[in-house]
Amino acid sequence: MKTTKYIIYVLLVLFSTSGMQAQHENHQAEKVTTQNKEVLSPHTSTMAIIDGAHIHIDYSSPRVRDRIIFGGLVGYNTVWQAGAHKATWIETNKDLVIGDEILPAGKYAFFTVPGKENWKVMFNSRWDQHGKDEYDEKENVVVLEVHSETLENVQEALTYEVQKIENDEGVISLTWERKKISIPFQVSADEQRMND
Repeated sequence: MKTTKYIIYVLLVLFSTSGMQAQHENHQAEKVTTQNKEVLSPHTSTMAIIDGAHIHIDYSSPRVRDRIIFGGLVGYNTVWQAGAHKATWIETNKDLVIGDEILPAGKYAFFTVPGKENWKVMFNSRWDQHGKDEYDEKENVVVLEVHSETLENVQEALTYEVQKIENDEGVISLTWERKKISIPFQVSADEQRMND
């Protein structure tokens, strides 16, 4: 009788252990699946130092994956957070002259309104936003229009770059699918900032 009870006990322990192991394996599989989903638009960043200005861009980089992006996934003439998930943000530790406006040192959400030829770009004071749901044009600090360039080859991953052009001049570019926009800027001199 004791032997029978012992065998039943051992069998129960074995079954519950194998059940726990199966649950653990399922959990691991779920984690891998979740991780694979995240890889579709990985979080990344780019930065450069130009004339003492440290410029940092933080974004999630979606892929084309055989889709029509501009005029399809991203509609023309609608606000786009210029990345996946949270709004892309840009930080600078020095004032930048962009177009005829000054972008003060700080951290900004970066939004665009893509068009077939020209894009509107906006640096927004509320940098920590999810997508475009919370976007408010009243919080824009700098707004300008730029011409978009059409590329011959598809750029699979959304890519930002900050490049130095001259000692105190640079360009911020966004490239995805067959479109590229470039935003020239100049690092504001200390004397100019003090006089403003």
